[in-house]
Amino acid sequence: MFQRIGPAAYKNSLDNSLKLDGIYHHPHSCFKTVHVAGTNGKGSVSHMIAAVLQAAGYKTGLYTSPHLKDFRERIRVNGQMIAEEIVDYWVNDFRAKNKLWKIDASFFELTVAMAFDFFKQEKVDIAVVEVGLGGRLDSTNIIEPEVSVITNIGFDHTSLLGDSLEKIAIEKAGIIKRGVPVVVGITQPEIRHLFEERAKSAKAPLFFADSEYLTDYSMLSLDGKQVFQVRNKTGIVYPDLKIDLLGLYQRKNLPAVLKTIGLLVEKGWKISREDIYAGLSAVKSRTGLMGRWQVIGANPMVVCDTGHNPDGIREVTDQISAMAYRRLHMVLGFVKDKDIAGILRLLPPDAGYYFTKANLPRALDEKILIGMANEAGLKGESYESVNEAFKAALQNADCEDLVFVGGSTFVVAEILQDFICKNLEMKK
Repeated sequence: MFQRIGPAAYKNSLDNSLKLDGIYHHPHSCFKTVHVAGTNGKGSVSHMIAAVLQAAGYKTGLYTSPHLKDFRERIRVNGQMIAEEIVDYWVNDFRAKNKLWKIDASFFELTVAMAFDFFKQEKVDIAVVEVGLGGRLDSTNIIEPEVSVITNIGFDHTSLLGDSLEKIAIEKAGIIKRGVPVVVGITQPEIRHLFEERAKSAKAPLFFADSEYLTDYSMLSLDGKQVFQVRNKTGIVYPDLKIDLLGLYQRKNLPAVLKTIGLLVEKGWKISREDIYAGLSAVKSRTGLMGRWQVIGANPMVVCDTGHNPDGIREVTDQISAMAYRRLHMVLGFVKDKDIAGILRLLPPDAGYYFTKANLPRALDEKILIGMANEAGLKGESYESVNEAFKAALQNADCEDLVFVGGSTFVVAEILQDFICKNLEMKK
């Protein structure tokens, strides 16, 4: 499966997805959808839109990837994960029936089929569907959504999607459907014309969200949430808008969310301003989102974030540079198919590094990683496991220090597994 072995598991065709959809009686046609693609931010945007829809009283499906600690995180209804028994039944039922069907389906294709079938059985009103990889040939790209959303375009999965922004943008723009409004979160002048051409040919209304909404960061509220003053060309339209996601980069995601909600309202969905405020102030509790600038410790402050490509890491380092701390400790591991050399050049040279690898075949060996890091002028030690690296960072950190964990979704996943298990034990 892609989660473990990477690009070798990728299938560049919708044939199996269409076969599975037919076998399960076209479940995707039984509920409305919002389709979300992009290099960075698509997970956050998906969860924020779902939280607002839930606040508005709609039974809301949410399909995202990858998961952090439990496969079932990928498939939720009103924030609740699909039950283990349903996953077991579905997989065993497919295995039995596939002796006749003989479909050589990938992990992604089966997971999407399971999600859509589950949403149909649950009779959801609407599902927010995050693209797994790319867009044009992604397993999710059989839906006809209410709105298509493309958060931004950056360099990731270049071996599969292309080695230029233009090639990647064409793949992401593949989710644009005839007559379906499309929201692009961030205007990038060098590729804007590609979205305009694709939208024009599909007769799809096109909106660049950052041209319609400006998000001025204000402060942290007393209850630990970010507060934004959201403006359009006429003035402030969402004063003191709180979100419970703490990454400063969420200011770039927020316009896409608000524009998408606005288009849904135009289509007749009943979503009030109160629903928007209520949903965005409680995204994590409503949807279960984890790993986005998540603070999991104090004295020293411990933060983890799943940013794993150059653009994502740049946002992380920008936020770190805006913080006050005495020393910075960074626990990092990467998978082999990322632009690791490019990422290492973005990291602060004055931090102490704890290089490691997640427990999966795609992970880059920590000895190779420390060699590349030394060439980039970064100093530290290597550790065979994420847990060892994390323990070493905590032992070396004082109460005024900052410990950051990231580089890979899978490194964050291992830390959160331990963190959640310990919290459960403490509650018992």
